[in-house]
Amino acid sequence: MPTEHSYVHTISVVVPVYLGEKTISGIVDELLPFVDGFETASGRRGVVSEILLVNDNGPDDSATVLRALQARHPAVRAIWLTRNFGQHAATLAGMASSGGEWIVTLDEDGQHDPADIPGLLDVALDRGAHVVYGAPTNKPPHGYLRTASSRAAKRILSVVLAEKLNDPNQFQSFRLLLGEVGRGVAAYAGSGVYLDVALSWVTSRVTTAPVTLRSEGREGSGYSYRSLAGHFWRMILSSGTRGLRIVSILGAVSALAGIAFAVFLLVQRIAGGEVLPQGWTSIVTVSLLASGAILISLGIIAEYLGVAVNMAMGKPLYMTMNDPDKGPLGRHDA
Repeated sequence: MPTEHSYVHTISVVVPVYLGEKTISGIVDELLPFVDGFETASGRRGVVSEILLVNDNGPDDSATVLRALQARHPAVRAIWLTRNFGQHAATLAGMASSGGEWIVTLDEDGQHDPADIPGLLDVALDRGAHVVYGAPTNKPPHGYLRTASSRAAKRILSVVLAEKLNDPNQFQSFRLLLGEVGRGVAAYAGSGVYLDVALSWVTSRVTTAPVTLRSEGREGSGYSYRSLAGHFWRMILSSGTRGLRIVSILGAVSALAGIAFAVFLLVQRIAGGEVLPQGWTSIVTVSLLASGAILISLGIIAEYLGVAVNMAMGKPLYMTMNDPDKGPLGRHDA
């Protein structure tokens, strides 16, 4: 039997909107019953105190839909970014603008079911977690290639780069987190920082709760393979300096391979074996190994320097503004 609880937990729901013209109204409709309050399976009480829709300047007419939703529903508040900054930056902008004790983030495409929010809250309170990721109990409704690529990318990050990092395999955009943690991360996260990696820097009290993924409410995904590759690369760069250690290991392996090959050639000559013509094979092999190691090393170091320069220059992760239709650009002569 559920236990009665008198305290009401306030939740801010943050939805980054890029291609939400056809889907965001349906999501808001599903969230509105929670604005009137809800009770979890354990008898806890909660309320969605605000629905923050962050306009990330997509190519469709999402802005018009957001204005209509904001005018129709007091709980809905649109947040306007000055340009397209990407999903993670838009999510952080929404977190920074939130006021709830808890923050729920979910996608605009309808694959995350708001009905799972009470379950996320119960798990957070039962386990004393700061962050609860939705763990799908069904297969993701994506193509095989995208699903396999996502799993492989997370596996690589977990095995190769995850030093004291929350398991990347649990990272999902459907998450519930303490409002203080979300707003704190939004306040300091710099340009190029992956949101879930930033969360792992400030808390280890992370867990998961079962959720069911639905089919996206539009044709095609809002993420191209190029953008997904960009997410993966940003996870690598923001996961710490272990990538630089890999550079050192790569250099050491390359040097040892060169030494071993030189010893092999020396032993072969002493033993009277066949001598390779003028050493071209060894020269080409060693040159390829060395140049490959140098190029990879320089590439990784350059990426780290780029991130450092962007942060040192104060490049903003995002910039909010008032509704452009209500500012100087939206005023027209009669």
